[in-house]
Amino acid sequence: MTHSRFFLATLLALPSLAAAQTTPQADPSLAEQSPYRWGLGLGAIASDSPFAGEGTRINPVPLILFEGERVFLRGITGGYHIIKGETFSLDAIAALRMDGVAADDLGSEELARNGIDRALLEDRDDSLDLGLVGTWEGAAGEFEFTAKADVTGTSEGYELTARYGYPITAGRGRLTPSVSISHLSKDMANYYYGTLDEEVARGVVDYKPDSATVPTVGVTYVRPIGKRWQFMTRLQYSVLPSKLSDSPLLEPDTDGVGTVLIGFSRGF
Repeated sequence: MTHSRFFLATLLALPSLAAAQTTPQADPSLAEQSPYRWGLGLGAIASDSPFAGEGTRINPVPLILFEGERVFLRGITGGYHIIKGETFSLDAIAALRMDGVAADDLGSEELARNGIDRALLEDRDDSLDLGLVGTWEGAAGEFEFTAKADVTGTSEGYELTARYGYPITAGRGRLTPSVSISHLSKDMANYYYGTLDEEVARGVVDYKPDSATVPTVGVTYVRPIGKRWQFMTRLQYSVLPSKLSDSPLLEPDTDGVGTVLIGFSRGF
């Protein structure tokens, strides 16, 4: 496991793309070796939430990492290396999906302007996903494909993500521009961006975006500090398709979501 990937995976394999406002993509791009199997640190994710009246969302991120020969833990993602080669790996993963939003965190006035009574809304909950991640690495860069599905019955949906990154040495650190595209199934998009059947029964407008595709561009920078410490940051922008941005749960004219991640971690 590479040093950069070891630390980055915890920070960036965080809320997956269900709600896009906190959508850091796992970045498997860097190639600096490390002898450390354990890591501990702290990060933060800041994003301008697209949901009406929620404003800027800031989440602290505990960076707890373990890298074994087969088993790994990277913050909110754990997994098992089914195949672990020099250029290709296949992992089975379990990952928390922290894209939920509490109805009380939304603005009652902003929702009212969209024709929604906040008191009639349900919370959108976090969930647990199970899936597979395939990664190819070579001179041309890195390609990663992830397929995962909710196993808690929260949305009962799934997400497919394809990502390409190209690492570049920048001073003592590594800079990795990347592009990705994620497909949200109908059930997942409807749960996080649509109105629920029980809400519609109370008089809320019936809105179902159905399946949606969300493209994302980003850049990641990782730099060692001394022998054991690591600084990492990522800037990312996700473009929301009209079927998502037109949701009455969102701020009007929300075309995309920007996210910033910053973290420090120490290897042991």
